[in-house]
Amino acid sequence: MRLPLLLAISMPLVTFAAPRETGFLNRTVTVEGTTYKYVVYVPANFSPDKKWPIVLFLHGAGERGEEGSLQTDTGIGTALRRYPERYPAVVVMPQCRPNLNWNLPAMQAQALAALEQSSTEFNGDPDRTYLTGLSLGGYGTWGLAQAKPGKFAAIVPVCGGVVPPPGSQGILPQNTEEDPYNAAAKRIGKVPTWIFHGEADPVVPVTESQKMQAAMKALGGDVHFSEYHGVGHNSWDKAYADPDLPRWMFSQKLK
Repeated sequence: MRLPLLLAISMPLVTFAAPRETGFLNRTVTVEGTTYKYVVYVPANFSPDKKWPIVLFLHGAGERGEEGSLQTDTGIGTALRRYPERYPAVVVMPQCRPNLNWNLPAMQAQALAALEQSSTEFNGDPDRTYLTGLSLGGYGTWGLAQAKPGKFAAIVPVCGGVVPPPGSQGILPQNTEEDPYNAAAKRIGKVPTWIFHGEADPVVPVTESQKMQAAMKALGGDVHFSEYHGVGHNSWDKAYADPDLPRWMFSQKLK
């Protein structure tokens, strides 16, 4: 009658590690007393034993809100669901508040805080930290790259720009510099850049991307430009589905 008890006492205790969280994970970050919801994508084969590329994604105007997850339904979020094998990286997806934009200091601060928090939690590589965004987030990508030169190993603005289009008052801050494209290129420096834009975009003129490409090239920048003939505002589906984009992006490192 005592044998099972003796066996139980003599057998070593076996502990099982809890399975690691992967996929689209809900998180919060607090900046200056305000709490923001965001989502971080962690690849299925994630291991904390190595450093991971980490991408900051800025969504467009239609995904603004406070519920914390709408921004995962378009752009890079769609690509992560369709082609997870192409994106072996941690991807941080903050959410811009309603009626605001990514070029406001508070929105830049919450995006960077979510990036840093995720980098700490999931062992992000500071030398392989990338920035991308679409539409409103494309403007935000150009803006944040200017605010934080030298932080990102590469940037990928999709259908964004520097000078807001007519009718965008109240959505994007107006730019009054004499040559805003040259000024932006100087502030950004020579960070590797791949620009995407639809040639027939009725919302953000393709000339925004054309002028930024020219300004960066004039300063000796490493800049690529994919202009999609006949494509309107939604150039992001083609851009993030392009297998060459993640290959190129993850090959860039800070020197």
